[in-house]
Amino acid sequence: MPAYAHVGPPLVSEVWHLMAIKHSSFEQPQTERSFTMKYVAIASLGALMMAGSVSAQAIIDNGTVQLGVDELGQLNVSGGTASPVSGTTAVGLRHMPTGYESTSHGCECEGWGVGIGETEVAGYANNAIGTANLTGLSFTSTASTATSTVKLTSGELEVTHSFAPSASTSNLYEVNVAITNTSGVDIADLRYTRTFDWDIEPNAFSEVVTISGTGTTASLLKATNNGFDSSNPFASRSTRSGYVENTDVVDFGPADHGANFDFGFGALAAGETFEFSMFYGAAATEASALDALGEVGAELFSLGQPSSDPLGTGTNGSVDTATFVFGFANVGGTVIIPDPTPQVPLPASVLFLTGGIAALGAMRRMKKAA
Repeated sequence: MPAYAHVGPPLVSEVWHLMAIKHSSFEQPQTERSFTMKYVAIASLGALMMAGSVSAQAIIDNGTVQLGVDELGQLNVSGGTASPVSGTTAVGLRHMPTGYESTSHGCECEGWGVGIGETEVAGYANNAIGTANLTGLSFTSTASTATSTVKLTSGELEVTHSFAPSASTSNLYEVNVAITNTSGVDIADLRYTRTFDWDIEPNAFSEVVTISGTGTTASLLKATNNGFDSSNPFASRSTRSGYVENTDVVDFGPADHGANFDFGFGALAAGETFEFSMFYGAAATEASALDALGEVGAELFSLGQPSSDPLGTGTNGSVDTATFVFGFANVGGTVIIPDPTPQVPLPASVLFLTGGIAALGAMRRMKKAA
């Protein structure tokens, strides 16, 4: 069993998250439900003993997108403003113009994991499904940024997630993920997993999901629509509502589902670092969300939309809606959506003319100086 190091108050959050799983819309076998309630009772006692400890976390935004970033780089934290439909104060991913929350309802099922394929050593953080073999090294934040650095407690890898507003569009946050091999030996099979359960207001637990890029992303090992899967890269996977793993779908559902992506990034030499980008975001319409993904060159993504607006028009006829985004770049894929605002190179004649004018000006300055 892997070592477990929890930074911050380990048991208060686990109590609520396990209770959320117990009462969320997906079903558990009777034996699991029994175990959950026993665990909650034990955790509750531990929480009383640990009262007063404070965890590192941050709620950050760029005026359009708001994220709740927890200490180990996973999403979903408490302390936000009440959302307009459910009234939840937990923040995972929100669209600020509408105030809609997209993931924290029911269970806080968002997280990540990293691992080594040849040994199956792994560490992962998911507030609902489980956290193991991670030790926090640092967590810093501003009003709009957050950076979490952790290591495998067993010592082989160090991982930094740096959250900042995208420089290309206000509808996205970019997360730079840097994984460093600190084991002292070369790694042959680096793994990374990211899990996201869509629960989008105003119809939480009933979403349509789009997944795109599964066939063109070389590093993708497995894609599913199950946001309730473990973020352990070596855990078994399942799908929901008839989704076929590793396939692109458009507006699939409605159902209570999300996305889970398992990556295999190949070799990582001792001391070297592998980096890629993730994106979390929201926009008033599907068209705007897709434009945002085009701006950043996304290679793999999932869209989540409320079942009352499956086409992402921005309204369900009575209230405004939003389309939410979860995507990746620099993961060995092909850019899916062309940049909607590409930089157009100047014609050669214009470059020649401007170059000639600049040269003439330089000559005049030289003559004047002489």
